[in-house]
Amino acid sequence: MKNLSAVHHDDEAFSIAEVAKAAGVTSRTLRHYDHIGLLPPAYVAQNGYRFYGQEELIRLQRILLLRQLGLALDTIGEVLDSKQDQARALETHVQDLQRQREKLDRQINALHHTIDVLATGETMNLDSAFEGFNDQYKDEVTERWGAEAYKKSNDWWRSKTAAERSNFMELVKELNHDWSAAGDSGAAPGDTIAQELAARHVQWLRSVPGTPASSGDPEELKMYVLGLADMYVADERFAKNYRGHAPLVRDALKIFVAQLSEEG
Repeated sequence: MKNLSAVHHDDEAFSIAEVAKAAGVTSRTLRHYDHIGLLPPAYVAQNGYRFYGQEELIRLQRILLLRQLGLALDTIGEVLDSKQDQARALETHVQDLQRQREKLDRQINALHHTIDVLATGETMNLDSAFEGFNDQYKDEVTERWGAEAYKKSNDWWRSKTAAERSNFMELVKELNHDWSAAGDSGAAPGDTIAQELAARHVQWLRSVPGTPASSGDPEELKMYVLGLADMYVADERFAKNYRGHAPLVRDALKIFVAQLSEEG
């Protein structure tokens, strides 16, 4: 939001026209926000003009930020009315914006790379071409296991050659296929074939640096695998990999880590 410097009603309040101009919205929008209870003015003058103070300006700032994130107005109202410290809430917004800025910077670099390729005739670098476009799981991984976990895994992946990445993905594809085949055959979670697949699955998880599975801590491994096992069923992005047999994967993994705990 821009600084408000126009003439105002008093030293602490700004007219609806001033606020609308500074915030880049229309007076009609502000009146609508008032009408639905999202942003009432600090007071309404005798002539019917709405005036806004610092508290309202901060609230409007947060409304605009949350709108940029795609939240509906009713959801924004719930967020703003929650009992959350304002400074802490604003710090959260700052962090969200920083993540967005970092992603945009990476996308800009990717486009510059493409421009250079077109200008020089050089071969396009696959990683550079899609930098900033391929972080669909970054926020989720960071939220669950921390920024350092994401960084280690991401650095490890980027250090691999195209052939090494292809081989790794082929292993994943083969594992998913074998799980589906076991399910098609009617295997139960405790059957030998399912437990052998669970062992392969856990070994695969351990091979990725930065994850709790690679930490060497048995308890971290157990919680990580159990969390993923439930996710394989609950999240369609993962469930589709197993062609309807995600429950088998989940239950087999739970039996496997339970046995690991007993052995430990």
